[in-house]
Amino acid sequence: MEVEEKKAAPAAMMMHVAEGHPMAAFINDIPMPPSSGDLVEGTIVAINRGRVYVDLPPFGTGLIYGREYLNAADMLRKANIGDAISAKVVDPAGRDGYIELSLKEARQAAIWGEAEQAIVAETVYTIPVEEANKGGLILSWQGIKGFLPASQLTKEHYPRVPEGDKDKILSELMKFVGHPLSVRIITADPKEGKLIFSERTGNEAEEKASLIDKYQVGDTVEGEITGVVDFGVFVKLEPGLEGLVHISELDWGLVEDPRALFSVGDAVKVKVIEIKDGKVSLSIKALKENPWHTAAERYKKGMEVPGVIIKYNKHGALASIEEGVAGLVHVSEFSSPQELREKLELGKTYPFTISLFEPKEQRMTLSYVEKK
Repeated sequence: MEVEEKKAAPAAMMMHVAEGHPMAAFINDIPMPPSSGDLVEGTIVAINRGRVYVDLPPFGTGLIYGREYLNAADMLRKANIGDAISAKVVDPAGRDGYIELSLKEARQAAIWGEAEQAIVAETVYTIPVEEANKGGLILSWQGIKGFLPASQLTKEHYPRVPEGDKDKILSELMKFVGHPLSVRIITADPKEGKLIFSERTGNEAEEKASLIDKYQVGDTVEGEITGVVDFGVFVKLEPGLEGLVHISELDWGLVEDPRALFSVGDAVKVKVIEIKDGKVSLSIKALKENPWHTAAERYKKGMEVPGVIIKYNKHGALASIEEGVAGLVHVSEFSSPQELREKLELGKTYPFTISLFEPKEQRMTLSYVEKK
């Protein structure tokens, strides 16, 4: 099908007219011809042998052909004469006088424009995670791959890994692959092809402060464990607010590994023991009776008691007399730390004599009663 050629109005035709001249208003109303990179709208007037002709009044006819036709082949298969389309000008003085157009670039420009609008509007999208790396997660939006840095995850989803072990961080992030997250776009750079997401709202500090105001030191709260790490457990008090139970506040007895006592998802009762600098410190053991408070009813200095060796330290060995009550067997009772460890093995029970007992200070010293 032959298309009647319409020449674009050249810039030279835009004559200079002095301000106030009767023709000035008329000249100023004449639209400027498109330049490379401009987005234009027109109507398809012909489709022929790998070419699509687009009427762009009053500038002439646009042409999508060659590589631009192949790049947009999927979209153009559904195109029909009379369809209105948006395209991007590649060359305003293209082949045979036609305005060369790109449909794919127009689509990309429209998508990046939508992304910029989404940033302003703080639009939230629910998008499945496609991949993970040591820095964060990969998601696709409108056919564009974007990045969600781990630092932009909510506290509930942030990987809590001791000492920032990157392999462990990756292992935690891999758990999100295939699962949808509610995110918003925070950076859209079409030149760099950079699309950055955030799961955070941007108002976390204010929201958290508002939530914290509901709590006071001494409150008892029911929560859910959301993270177990070497130094304690994180407990969700309500959506958007978590607190930390330090390992020293898990139990009156010695806790070597919090994972031996708790798992993610466990329901627990906790006591608020400190609120400082936007952080909530919690205790589980504070809701249990301190065994030292009644230890004087059961033990006296000079009494012989059985104890289980639970830990070595630079001073000697700790022996548990009962849950939450332990005494120190000093290394000075032995010729060397090696002898102490040979005679008092971890996990085994031995007889001891209480040589120092100060229950108010929660102090006890034990002497090893060696079997003859």
